[in-house]
Amino acid sequence: MEITWLGHSCFRIRSREVTIITDPYDKTVGYSWGRPTANIVTVSHDHPDHNNIAGVGGSPYVVAGPGEYEIANVFITGIRTYHDVESGKSRGNNTVYLLEMDDIKLCHLGDLGHIPTTDQIEVMSDVDILMIPVGGGPTLNATTGAEAVSLLGPKIVIPMHYKTPATSLPLEPVERFLKEMAIKDFAPQEKLVATKGTIPLVTQVVVLDYRR
Repeated sequence: MEITWLGHSCFRIRSREVTIITDPYDKTVGYSWGRPTANIVTVSHDHPDHNNIAGVGGSPYVVAGPGEYEIANVFITGIRTYHDVESGKSRGNNTVYLLEMDDIKLCHLGDLGHIPTTDQIEVMSDVDILMIPVGGGPTLNATTGAEAVSLLGPKIVIPMHYKTPATSLPLEPVERFLKEMAIKDFAPQEKLVATKGTIPLVTQVVVLDYRR
């Protein structure tokens, strides 16, 4: 499996058989990604910086809400959560996605705006790879992001939805989250290549470079 960060909350996840794009954004975000193609697109919520389905080529199957899906040997579970700490009263709902492919279990938190509940933790915990927003504002910030990681116990953590030179969005930089995770030195990677056999036994944080 190969995971490339396309900016914001958008990743390209390539397995042996399928390509998935998560939370495609529009041009207002500031990132540029060309026109990627995919077999599957997941959308966590209906905001322009996460729902630009038209920007993805290849006539993908679109998953845009809670439920269970099986597409091209990929098992997807959408879990209803919220975009704020008020049960969605301020910013609406958010869907967290569990993706099972190539014997690896991933979790994309979308724009999760609150610490997961006990029931949600039970479903979302013990994943191999967690993609988590850490930039604050309408989502988890450095402190709550680190708390969520502690509760969910993933093996690999990939931060997303934070401030970079490419975007003017009012978000916190990833360094604040890394400090909460007691990481002093880090080298962003071009991409993450993982197999079930290379998943670490203890939690590791992987920072990915934004790729145009």
